[in-house]
Order: sequence, then structure tokens, then C-alpha cells
Amino acid sequence: MITVLVLNAGSSSLKACLYRLAPEMAATAATPPAPLWQGLLDWGQDPTVARLKVTTADQRYEASLTHPEGGIAGLRDWLKTLLETLTSGSTTLLESLAEITIIGHRVVHGGSRYQAAVRVDGQVKATITEFSEYAPLHNPANLLGMELMADICPQTPQVAVFDTAFHGQLPAVARTYPIPYELTTAGIQRYGFHGISHQYVSERAATLLQRPLAALRLITCHLGNGCSLTAVKGGVSVETTMGFTPTAGVMMGTRCGDIDPGILLYLLRRGKTVEDLDRLVNRQSGLLGISGVSNDLRQILAAIDQGNAQAQLAYDCFIYSLQRGTASLLPALGGLDALVFTAGIGENAAGVRRDVCRGLGWLGIELDSAANEEGKGDRDIALPTAPVRVLVVQTQEDWAIARACIQLL
Repeated sequence: MITVLVLNAGSSSLKACLYRLAPEMAATAATPPAPLWQGLLDWGQDPTVARLKVTTADQRYEASLTHPEGGIAGLRDWLKTLLETLTSGSTTLLESLAEITIIGHRVVHGGSRYQAAVRVDGQVKATITEFSEYAPLHNPANLLGMELMADICPQTPQVAVFDTAFHGQLPAVARTYPIPYELTTAGIQRYGFHGISHQYVSERAATLLQRPLAALRLITCHLGNGCSLTAVKGGVSVETTMGFTPTAGVMMGTRCGDIDPGILLYLLRRGKTVEDLDRLVNRQSGLLGISGVSNDLRQILAAIDQGNAQAQLAYDCFIYSLQRGTASLLPALGGLDALVFTAGIGENAAGVRRDVCRGLGWLGIELDSAANEEGKGDRDIALPTAPVRVLVVQTQEDWAIARACIQLL
């Protein structure tokens, strides 16, 4: 049996999960197995206090951990405490951490350097550091997770799985910005993100449709607080909405998506700083910025029910942005076999799916209202007679990372 620990370390939280399975199961499992253990450290509210949550098949454990410095400085101690729940207490699953076969890490940005998962070594760490300039909130935290696990489990191999890797084969016309070409060669190009999710749900879509992935033209819609759409042709990402950074593309919870760059120049000339603009486009825009209510779609919908016109405008802009983003991907595909919704909003907000598809009927998209509103799990929600299928797929990024690790053993 193979035991895989998956880590997703961020700037204000760390998620982890544990899988144990036979090697052949990774290749043959029709549906992803549930992790034996899931752990969360979250210090987003108070940097000196981390909320610890551990979930197994039959138990749930929560605690508060403190550290005088907090944040990233406290992560070493907090992570050790989290992992101790694997080997002691009511959630014991391992005799020791030495039983872990391999450790997989989600890494946000690997640039164009990596198009597949890789074993972590000095060169890989150097690349992650190099691209930290492009993902300053994510890559340093991803790297720290690797370094901490190297201390805690020094003999256990580690694997980096990059969110940009799935987009590594974007055609030149899709990845090149209309800027001086020397800037392109210096690294300013469209990289794309959420690749682990887009790749998983496209493969899962092929299984649900009972068709070879190589024959499919898909648009996958990863809709959460961060949102991106990807055109997948024959299993390959050929166009995507996010770009040089995860700020680009469709409207999101707090990120603006694509806007006229002249707006930023206008604000700079009127005294705004780079830090001001960073906050504006990444933390103060999107659903939150327009509504003035929240970045949480559920709170937006509650405000709409109370007659809040700004909340209604935010929702309408969000839907229109998704419709426009979907249409923009069609030239890269030359047609469409299925539209796939995933992630928190994509999986759970039936109204968003309904309203997005309502504006895309000209594509041959027709929803089965009952399947959209009442169904559960991975499913096809299009009418049987519709020429384009519409799928809801629960993204399984942790499982995708675990599977990538097993393939490298």
C-alpha cells in the first residue's frame, strides 16, 4: 500500500490530507477515493492564533493553537501539532510519520518551466523561488511547506504539482500579449492557473460522457472566490482566461478580472501607489467591489432578496462576465461538446449555472431544470436532446495531486 500526504500551504492557511491505496487503484479508480484524514490550519482572522481542524471518516477534532509571532513564523510548530494527530490521540492512523510514502505539494506558479509534476530537488526549489515574484502570496508559502516537511520527514520524497503546468502547452497566439516582444521573452506572458482543477474535471468529464478525452472539446469553469475558464481540446489546455497573474480574466469574488489597463495609469497619476492598486484589483473589486456587500455569493443573493440594487448589479455583471468569457474561448475549440461547472460556486449554485446557460442557448445549451436544481454529485444536467452537454463535476485537486505523486514512484 502507498500512503500519500498532500499539502496545500498558503499565506494564511494550510490544508492537508492523507490517502492510502494500492498503486493500481490510482490508475483504475472510476471515482476518487475519500481521504482517510483531512487537516486544516487557518490563521487568517488572527495571525497569532491558528484554528486547527481534523476530519476522518468517523471523527472531527478542533482546537486553537497560539504562537507569539504567529502567521508563517508559527507554521513550523502548528504543522507539527497537526501531523501529530496522525500518530496519536483519537484520530491515530499511522504508527509514525515514517509510514508516509510520498508527499505532494500544490504549487501555484511554475511558469513555463514545468508541464508535469516533478520530484522536489534544489533546482525545483530555485524555480519556485524565481517565480515567487509572479505569485508573492503563494509560492513562498508553497516552498516553506516543502522545507518544513523536509525537516519533519527527511527521508520521504516530495513532489511539486504546479497549477500552471496544465497550461504549459498554450499555443503562442494564446500565451503572447501584444506588448514589445522582448518583454514576452523576459517572461511576461499568459500562464493560466487552476490547472490542477481544470485537468482533473476535463478527465472526469470524459468518463461521465463515456467518450475519449482526445475527441472532446470542453470549456471547464472553475468558479469559486477565484474564477477561471479553460478551453480543453483533446485533453490539452489551448486557451484560458487567467493570464500573467490570477487577477486576469472573468470577474471574481474580490478580483476585478480584465479591465482597461489605462484605469491603473489614471489612478497612478492621481496619487495611488502600487500597493493601493494591488489592493484594489485583488482584494477590493469583483463581487465585493460592485455590491459593497460581500465577496460571498450567498450574501449577495441574500441582499438581492432584500431589494439591494447594487447586489443585483454585481450578480448580473458576474453572470455576464462568465457568458462573455465562455464565448471568448470558442475560437480555440472550433465547437463545443460540453460545458463543465466546478468548484464552490460551480458545484453548488444552481442559479448561477441556470443564468449563465440561459444566455448561451445559441450554442445548443439547454438545461434540464430538475437535474440542475435537485441533483447531487457528478452529473449531466443538460436536456437529453441538447447537442451540447452541461456537466457538474466536484473538483478533486487533492486526489489529482496524490495521483500525480503515485505516478512518479
